[in-house]
Amino acid sequence: MVITTHFFLNLSLLIVILFFLLVWIEKNLGFHFSKTSATITLSLMIGICYIFSFEPEPGLMMDLRIIPVILGGLYVGVGPLLVIVVIAVRCFYGINLGFYVTMFEYLLLGCLFLYLYPRFKQISANKRIMLAVLITFISSIVSLILYELYVPQLNSLDLWFALLTIPALGVGMAVYIIEFVFKTIDMQKKLIIAEKLEAVEQMGAAISHEIRNPLTAAAGFVQLLKEQTLSPSKRNEYLEIVQHELASAERVIQNYLTFSKPGLDKIETMNVKKELGHVISILRPIANQNSVEITTNFSIIGDIEGDRQKFQQCFLNVIKNAIESMPRGGQLYISSNYSSTHIRIEVQDTGLGMTEDQIRRLGEPYYSTKGAKGTGLGMMVVFSIARAMKGTIKVQSKINEGTVFIFTFPSVHPHSS
Repeated sequence: MVITTHFFLNLSLLIVILFFLLVWIEKNLGFHFSKTSATITLSLMIGICYIFSFEPEPGLMMDLRIIPVILGGLYVGVGPLLVIVVIAVRCFYGINLGFYVTMFEYLLLGCLFLYLYPRFKQISANKRIMLAVLITFISSIVSLILYELYVPQLNSLDLWFALLTIPALGVGMAVYIIEFVFKTIDMQKKLIIAEKLEAVEQMGAAISHEIRNPLTAAAGFVQLLKEQTLSPSKRNEYLEIVQHELASAERVIQNYLTFSKPGLDKIETMNVKKELGHVISILRPIANQNSVEITTNFSIIGDIEGDRQKFQQCFLNVIKNAIESMPRGGQLYISSNYSSTHIRIEVQDTGLGMTEDQIRRLGEPYYSTKGAKGTGLGMMVVFSIARAMKGTIKVQSKINEGTVFIFTFPSVHPHSS
């Protein structure tokens, strides 16, 4: 049972690689596993199969390269590329009978993948597993027929057992693991969405409650104002209460709009250095508490037009996030540069950093890099305020190295203020 032993060794290596790969993908839910990454990974698995292949006859190589080819062809759509890899690598081992057998078998598989891949994801998970195993089993039968025709002296029992059971078993196990991990990831994503929807519902209920209270009070005093016997002093008192309650309802609505779509209530000319200094003075106690050292380098001149309160709120959110990204302390650099057309503001930390996918999703509704601890509303406000003030935001980041937020706003000449 020499062939069977080699096949089991080959299968063990492939399953271990696949396991660690899927665990890594599952831990990085936002990671986009591109076709290029998949092709490189599966090509590596093919190379391992060749390294640990069994040669019962010179020029005849038996291994489980069919498994990564099946997985890539059905799940990633790179089957034809992997077929080329298989044939190209096989060339290095010599152009002989085994090479022609490999080329014939895998070219047929490549054509089959071109037909099956667009339809594969449309069928159910159970059918995908059965189809993958069936293709592998048929491929093994084709290999058996070719081996029996050209190398009849091989140990038939060992050969038949190895080819009819282990490749199909390996593909079945691999596909089941893939389907299980993908199902788990899908459930986690749905759970996160459900939790965020629940948070939105709770926010809506809270806002509704906050608005209803002052409106109910105002409506009650409006009813009292209808009384003809009401004295002028009482009437004025009730009118002030109604006005106060309506103002409270307006503040609740305005606070919500700040989270959803900030507008500029009051346009005025602001000095960037002065406003950022005010924000830093508010957050310095938090920075000291987190052992974060703040270093500033502001241009002396530099004015922009916008809403002072919302500008401060924007940078309060950004700088506070930067401080929180350095739980063990670090350096926070805040600077501004002035030109005749623009003001450039940089907020750079030495914190945890972000992946490219996290950077791309910043500012999306209810997306947060803090996981379950965040709602994403803070960064929504930052991006909305920047847009409202005709500014742009560029983010650069590396994991465990830090993040840089680069804001650019149109500048206003001092003499025009």
